[in-house]
Amino acid sequence: MRGVMNGRLLRFTALAIASVGVLALACTTDDDGGDGTLSVVLDREELKCGVNEGVPGFGFLQPDGSYSGFDVQFCRAVAAAVLGDADDVEFVPLTAAARFESLSSSEIDVLIRNTTWTSSRDSDLGASFTVTTFYDGQGMMVRADSGFRALEDMVGATICVLQGTTTELNLDDRFTGAGIPYTPLTFEDNETLQAAFVEERCDGWTSDKSQLASRRSAFPADAGGPDSLVVLAETFSKEPLGPLTRDGDSEWFDIVNWVVIGMITADEFGITSENVDQVAANPPNKNVARLLGVAFEGGDPFDPKLGIDVDFMQQVLKQVGNYDEVYQANITPLGLPREGTLNASWLDGGLIYAPPVR
Repeated sequence: MRGVMNGRLLRFTALAIASVGVLALACTTDDDGGDGTLSVVLDREELKCGVNEGVPGFGFLQPDGSYSGFDVQFCRAVAAAVLGDADDVEFVPLTAAARFESLSSSEIDVLIRNTTWTSSRDSDLGASFTVTTFYDGQGMMVRADSGFRALEDMVGATICVLQGTTTELNLDDRFTGAGIPYTPLTFEDNETLQAAFVEERCDGWTSDKSQLASRRSAFPADAGGPDSLVVLAETFSKEPLGPLTRDGDSEWFDIVNWVVIGMITADEFGITSENVDQVAANPPNKNVARLLGVAFEGGDPFDPKLGIDVDFMQQVLKQVGNYDEVYQANITPLGLPREGTLNASWLDGGLIYAPPVR
């Protein structure tokens, strides 16, 4: 009798395990079941994009309530590709500490907020990083009259830093590794951090160099203005920044990824917001025709099978522009030109490189 019962128990257990496996598979299969992010965005008719609201040039809330910046434009590009209108975006401002939970809980559809691609974030947070949009590195900003010329001069200094960021970890790695005693002073957002810096509660401000340049460019005149600050020469980390989507939704990841790749490719091909209509009407070669989703010499338009219109890049380019246009409009004014940097095109010796559209 016990053998019979054990056999029945084993069969029941196997059936239960199989059922759980099927249920788990059903719950994680987004791509073809109509429950993925693409379906949600199309039904809602609006993209929810997590951004920064306090970094001029990257993500900034303007006095009139609109958002501007490099990252913001990539949000608009995704909306143009998926919904046909770059303005169909709800921008969701997020602190560094809240950004990953907001993505994993589906409060937002995509996170495009100066976020560094690291191994632990890639594996532990249930998020997928697309191609890098900006190669950055961490630096230190100090007062011009501080006497600090290098990090080794900052023995015993108090350093302002955002909590819950790779910046905080890199700071400790660099100072502790070099035997430089220091005191970290952490904050949730840049506004309270800047207030502390103005009040001279800290001797240095560490962040990505792009953010330091952004903050320096808009530093209040009554606090000394930009000329009262200097960013030290040393770059002490690698910070590849780019959009994130949730794991398990490869369809949506591919869309966001190939929108970015398409903007980089358009820059390589010299296709801009000004000439895209003309080029689409008479593509010079198959590569350009594939990018713009148009026929070439009587053939059918290339279909990348992303689940959106094959000519989606035409809307992206017309309404937002190519990679270089977005960079020049938002980052160059901060005093960070593309030329001679990692963010130059690979054709000019940089790291901005697009895999082929084919």
